[in-house]
Amino acid sequence: MHTLDWFIVGAYLTWIVWDGIRLTKHSTEIEGYFLASRSLPWWAIGLSVMATQLSAITMIGTTGQAYDNGMRFLQMYYALPVAMILISVLFVPFFHNAHIYTAYEYLERRFDAKTRSFTSLLFLLSRGMSCGVVISAPAVVMSIVLGWNLPLTCLAIGLPTAVYTMFGGVQAVAWTDVKQMVLIVFGLVAVFIALVLGLPDGIGLTDALGVAGVTGRLQTFDFSFDLTKQYTFWSGTIAALFLFLSYFGTDQSQVQRYLTAKSVGEARTSLLMSAYWKIPLQALVLLVGVFLFLFYLFTPPPLVFNPVHEKTVRASARAADYEATEAKFATAYDARKQAATSLAEARRSGDTQRVAQAAAEFTSRDAEVVGIRKEATAIVREASGDRSFSDVNYVFPTFVMTHLPVGLVGLIIAAIFAAAMSTISAELASLSTATVIDFYRRYAKTEADDAHYLRVSKIATGAWGVFACIVAIYAAEIGSLIEVVNRFGSFFYGSILGVFLLAVGFSRATANGAFVGLIAGMGTVAYVAFNTNIAFLWHNVVGVVAVLVVGGLVSLVDPAGRREARA
Repeated sequence: MHTLDWFIVGAYLTWIVWDGIRLTKHSTEIEGYFLASRSLPWWAIGLSVMATQLSAITMIGTTGQAYDNGMRFLQMYYALPVAMILISVLFVPFFHNAHIYTAYEYLERRFDAKTRSFTSLLFLLSRGMSCGVVISAPAVVMSIVLGWNLPLTCLAIGLPTAVYTMFGGVQAVAWTDVKQMVLIVFGLVAVFIALVLGLPDGIGLTDALGVAGVTGRLQTFDFSFDLTKQYTFWSGTIAALFLFLSYFGTDQSQVQRYLTAKSVGEARTSLLMSAYWKIPLQALVLLVGVFLFLFYLFTPPPLVFNPVHEKTVRASARAADYEATEAKFATAYDARKQAATSLAEARRSGDTQRVAQAAAEFTSRDAEVVGIRKEATAIVREASGDRSFSDVNYVFPTFVMTHLPVGLVGLIIAAIFAAAMSTISAELASLSTATVIDFYRRYAKTEADDAHYLRVSKIATGAWGVFACIVAIYAAEIGSLIEVVNRFGSFFYGSILGVFLLAVGFSRATANGAFVGLIAGMGTVAYVAFNTNIAFLWHNVVGVVAVLVVGGLVSLVDPAGRREARA
């Protein structure tokens, strides 16, 4: 990178850490540290939630996925507005009026301590792992930029975020998120403009979108009902509804946000802000990925976007095979580029027969390029010994580092840092809160002053930061990062949501019913995940149904100790 780019990144990191630490003075009591004294305005909470969602995973993993598969991923978010409305009605009043620190405290009031502790433990496991994936996304970028090894890069990203979260608490998390959100959106818009301007002369925006449409990359609705397909209209409106209900309604990283609101009304408004803006923002991210594909239609891409693996294969016994594949790729790329240009010209002519012929030719040439890239991937996997190798997460970083002008490179790298830090800080804060409130204060030290709990909370934040860095080291090479984090979540979310639905919606549910139902839900999801090809979004539905059915049946035969639902 140019010196100016380094200066921009360094200045941003220095400012954001200082800005977070300076809020320490507002977090000298436990309620101020964990819940910002329940004083944040709705718009700050809403922007903070959205900043968490627009993570570095979104900027790197989702753009890479759209480069490969197009806009289909957008279907996952069609249920979000409905989920936000239901959460506003079902969960927000219960949690906000209960004056609790964690969502899982409510489960002890409604059921018992073991149900609360088990549910909180599941949250800690799922959120701790997903936090590691969030760190790994920018680590991919910086390992390329700096030439550092992955462990060092993960620590360089995760630990500064842990520092300002340790000292500033949720107050620091929320207000730094507001500022980071501005930088993230600006960075995405800047990249999109650069990609549009990077199209060759004679290829207009309409022409480019028409070419992308031929490949199916603009498809945002797939009405086929196939439980093995990841992204369809039905998985996005049914299965994803359960995912969003659990994530935004019962996950401490999100519940903790609207517990900081001044009132139930402001908490609801902050959620509806995400309902209105999440889909347009996600569409922007996916369009960046589609235009990356279009850019590399007319600008030669590398055969493998991951330079580390490319270097490994060139030094291996398969080097000659890789070079031969490169030669085939260059020829196939030129043919595809010509076919794409011919398709754009045919579309402008308005001759439907000519368009159909050009589209068929382009589709054939594109399939040839895809096939050669698969050959290259197989060679890299064999040469490197990395059977899970996928370079989808390197497409966006490669474009940023090789095709953006000086200054903008530093800005985008800073935006990626901003996206990562906003998500990491929120997750570390929630992990620390659940650890201290649901376990340490509940079992280890039930009576102590705020100063003691604050010290323990800061230690817990640092410990979770180190844990997340360790997970990150192993997460960068396991496919599309956005899918990895959703797979982690979907393994747990359905069962956790099922327990809360029992608590809020079924007055006859008992503590034993909830606990046994939770175990049954996790067991059922584990069986489905490891023994079937059912897409991971449907795991959320499986978990909810299993908990409700088993929990309801156990409650009917074991009514002892029943408690009425209450806030």
